Amino acid sequence: MANQTAAKTAPKQPHGIAEIWRKFLVALKRKPSMIPMAMLVIAFLEYSLNLMHMSDTTALIQGTGMGLCGFITMLLSILSFLVFMNTFPNRKPTNKLMLCLLIIMIGITIAADLIYANGIYVALTRTENTIVVTEKNYYIAQAYSEVYTHVYLQIATIVLTLLLPVYSKFIKKIKTSIEVEGNGDMATIDISGED
Repeated sequence: MANQTAAKTAPKQPHGIAEIWRKFLVALKRKPSMIPMAMLVIAFLEYSLNLMHMSDTTALIQGTGMGLCGFITMLLSILSFLVFMNTFPNRKPTNKLMLCLLIIMIGITIAADLIYANGIYVALTRTENTIVVTEKNYYIAQAYSEVYTHVYLQIATIVLTLLLPVYSKFIKKIKTSIEVEGNGDMATIDISGED
């Protein structure tokens, strides 16, 4: 009799997309710093996957410091991952020194991007030896657009990092526990083993 009651009150386990979503939310509650980290990854991918346009633009324009700015952006984008992981260690408070270093590194990256974009702008608007964007060198316009996209993504990373204490409180309030049916009244469970 007790076995039949237990079978009837077995918990409904979520499955499929609902279970995947629940596990994702549980992981997010444990480590809400994944949100700014995801934005940092998106910014890195956006820049690195379009590096060919940047290289071609730098080779064509040969503006002062453009190659150096591209190098600084790529180097600091990679190093930002290491700093970010040390900023939010597992089960430890935020490392404030590393947080400051992360913001400084992202700030330098943004400055390098803006200097690079200015080099493109100067090359397109100068009176002597002006570069005109055509079908052949359309990669210049793409590089200009991608640099600003990278800047916006980096700004979003800083904002998400600084606002992490605010929105992590709301994330932790999300209910992710599984409802177990039939556990409301513990007195009704027969543990004597007698049928």
